[in-house]
Amino acid sequence: MRFGLHLTEPTPRPRGGSRRSQHRAQEPGARYRVRDRTRFVRSRVQRLIESRPSAVIPLGDSDRTSETMEQPDHASVDPRRRTAVITGASAGVGRATAVAFARRGWNVGLIARGEVGLADAAREVAAAGGRPLVLAADVADADAVFRAADHAAEACGTIDVWVNDAMATVFAPIRDITPDEFRRATEVTYLGTVHGTMAALRHMRPRNAGTIVQVGSALSYRAIPLQAAYCGAKFAIRGFTDALRSELAHDNSRVRVSMVQLPAVNTPQFDWARNRLGRAVRPLPPVYQPEAIARHVLRAADRAPRELWLGLSALKAILGNMLAPGLGDRLLAHEAYGGQMTPQPRAADAPDNLFAPVAKDHATHGRFDATARDEVVAVNPAALRAGVLAGGLFLAAGWLAAALRHRS
Repeated sequence: MRFGLHLTEPTPRPRGGSRRSQHRAQEPGARYRVRDRTRFVRSRVQRLIESRPSAVIPLGDSDRTSETMEQPDHASVDPRRRTAVITGASAGVGRATAVAFARRGWNVGLIARGEVGLADAAREVAAAGGRPLVLAADVADADAVFRAADHAAEACGTIDVWVNDAMATVFAPIRDITPDEFRRATEVTYLGTVHGTMAALRHMRPRNAGTIVQVGSALSYRAIPLQAAYCGAKFAIRGFTDALRSELAHDNSRVRVSMVQLPAVNTPQFDWARNRLGRAVRPLPPVYQPEAIARHVLRAADRAPRELWLGLSALKAILGNMLAPGLGDRLLAHEAYGGQMTPQPRAADAPDNLFAPVAKDHATHGRFDATARDEVVAVNPAALRAGVLAGGLFLAAGWLAAALRHRS
């Protein structure tokens, strides 16, 4: 693989990609160059990517993307294969999902900010049998996400599945979170999903095909204390996605949208999220491994149910909030503070990833392997509603039969 520090947008292929992306690539203003801003990039990236080469493309502006990466020749991807693009792909659920698609032999577009995490994820995708296409971008930057989608469509021929998983959070009471921190967590978690969805639709609508999977949370139904920024963003994603479904139905579009509501997951976010609590944080149990979640993200990509609720804890949180929200407020006020903190202290100025990637190794798992579960049950709420309705009809029929026997 040639590591050049002079980046020029490649000439679009006659096949693949949307008409819009091909047209943009032909416009005079669409060609761009990213020159050497940091001389150590060449040797560092060469050390990071040692095995099968991946395509690495810088797409954000210099103020919002922490590293500058080089333009490859797209040799690692195969237009004959299906393609999934995943945001938040350098760690946690996003990375586990990328590897799961790789095991199917797909091209896998990897969107994240950090050089180290992207390179590690690319190696893992290649080792699993996939073809990695690394797209360095901050999802809060809409133009960067649009360029990522254009490059993926150009390199791979099409985008079959887009998974929105990028997130950022702040562990703190609302009184201790600054407006800038709220804004940034919202830009990454909510607007990052909006930008990813819009980018995917630009390529899926012209083909009238494709699937968008939103990685949500049980916290999009039942918010908890100390994570107001994250919960608010997840509620917003659910509302945005509901509106999108209606618009696609109005247009008779065959583009499919699914949302997967997650339980607590063993990811690195609990070590690199901004934390104002003075103690290390942990997920509220039970906790599940990212690979268990990724299997159901792929199920959502295959079948596109309206929603999937993962884990009995998510089911209880969602249904409990529908039935007794006030009781949930009181229970969480009593249990969710200590339940999210460990006895270990954490410095208030410890590095975090809210505004920039952390300079440490990225991984799929967090530090809760000892207690995390390898399997998670998935509930389709449509099937649940059908079961409840059938049960209600059965009980009503039984009551009616008993009444008729009594009358006779």
